[in-house]
Amino acid sequence: MNKTIVIYFSYTGNTRKIANHIKEKLNCDILELKPKVPYSTNYDEVVEEEQNLEGSNHTPEIEKINIDLNNYDRIILGTPVWWYRESPVIRTFLKNNDLSKKTIVPFATNAGWLGQTFDAIKKECLNSVVTNEMNIVFESYSDKLKTPIEEIDSWINKLK
Repeated sequence: MNKTIVIYFSYTGNTRKIANHIKEKLNCDILELKPKVPYSTNYDEVVEEEQNLEGSNHTPEIEKINIDLNNYDRIILGTPVWWYRESPVIRTFLKNNDLSKKTIVPFATNAGWLGQTFDAIKKECLNSVVTNEMNIVFESYSDKLKTPIEEIDSWINKLK
C-alpha cells in the first residue's frame, strides 16, 4: 500500500503551517486533530490550565476522525511541544488509535525546548516504527522559523 498521511494538532498555527508544507511537498493526505472543547484563544489561560493538568497525563476528548487509519502505512505526526513533550491532543490520538505496524514520522514545533517529545511518542507507539524525527524551531511567541526551510525541505525529501 505505502500510503502516507500527515496528522497534526496546532494551537498557534505553526504546526499547521509545517503540516501543510509537508502535504504539498509529498502530495499526501492530511488530517488536523481538534479537541472537542476548543482551547481558549487566550494563550496565558491555556498555559495556566494545561500546566496544572500536565502531571496527570490527561487526554482531552478529541473530535472524531473521519478517516480509516488502515488505509495508511505511514503517519507523519505533527505536534507542538507542551511542557517538554507532545501536546495532550496528540497524546489522546495515540492512546485511542491502534498504530501497530505503521511507520510514525514525528515532527515537533517549539521555541527551542524539545524535551522528551519524541521519547514520549515512542512510548505510546511501541508496536510501530518511529523514525526520522524532526525538531522544528520557531522564535518564541512568533511564527518566524529559526530552523531553515532548506533543512525542513531536505528532511521532507528524505521521506519521498
